[in-house]
Amino acid sequence: MALLKFLGTAGARFVMIEQLRASGGIWVSYKDTNILIDPGPGSIVRCATSRPKLNPTKLDGIILSHRHLDHANDINVMIEAMTEGGFKKKGVVFCPKDALRKDPVILKYAINLPEKIEILKPNKDYCVKDFKFRSSMRHIHPSETYGIKFRLHKTSIGLLTDTKYFSKLNDFYKTDVLIISVVFLEPRSNVDHLSLMDAEKIIAACRPKKAILTHFGKSMLLAKPQLQAKILTKRLGIEVVAAYDGMMIPF
Repeated sequence: MALLKFLGTAGARFVMIEQLRASGGIWVSYKDTNILIDPGPGSIVRCATSRPKLNPTKLDGIILSHRHLDHANDINVMIEAMTEGGFKKKGVVFCPKDALRKDPVILKYAINLPEKIEILKPNKDYCVKDFKFRSSMRHIHPSETYGIKFRLHKTSIGLLTDTKYFSKLNDFYKTDVLIISVVFLEPRSNVDHLSLMDAEKIIAACRPKKAILTHFGKSMLLAKPQLQAKILTKRLGIEVVAAYDGMMIPF
C-alpha cells in the first residue's frame, strides 16, 4: 500500500491564523512505514478527524522542512504521539539544524523521545524503514529550508516547499509528480515565497506527469486554485491540480 494525504493546504500566516484552509501537513504511507511531513497547527486534530482516521502512534518518522510555525507548530505533540506518550523510544525526526538551535522549535523534553534526530543537509539521502528520500539544495527562505524527493513504488515525487524562485529548483525537482507550495498569485520580490507565475516556470521546466499546487495564501484562495490549475493545464499541456484539505492520492 502507498498513499499520500494532505492534512492541510494552508500557506503563509493569515490563511493559517484564520484556518481558511487546514495546516496539518502531509501524511505518507508506504508499505509498512508512515511519515508525517511538516506538522503545522492542528496536525494532531486532522489525524483524529481524518476519514479513515490516521493513528499518529503508528508514525515511523517526521520530516520538518523548516522551523516556521505553519510547518512546525505541532512537531512536539506529534513526537509525543509517535513515541506513545514518550513511553516507547521509537521513530526518527528529520529537521534542519536551526530548528534545534537558539529558540528551538523542538522542545528540550521532546528531543530525547524519538529513537533518533537526524539533521537535514543539502543533497543527502535519508532512510527510515521502507521510506527513502533525498533532500534538496538549501532553499532561499528566511530560515534553513529543504525540500525533498522520494519514490512510492515506481512513482517519483517531489515536494517543493517554501522558497524564492531560483533556476536550480528546475534540476532537482524533475519528478513524475511535483507538489509545489504556491503562496502568492502574483510575484512579490520582497518575500521569499513562490507565486503562481514561478510555479508555471518550474512545471514547464520539469515537465512532471502531474503537478499539484498547495500551501495557498489569501491571494491564491481568492483566485480559486482549482480554476488556476485548469488554466495551467491548458497552457502547459500537463495535468495540474489544486490540492484540497483531506485530498488523498493512492500509488
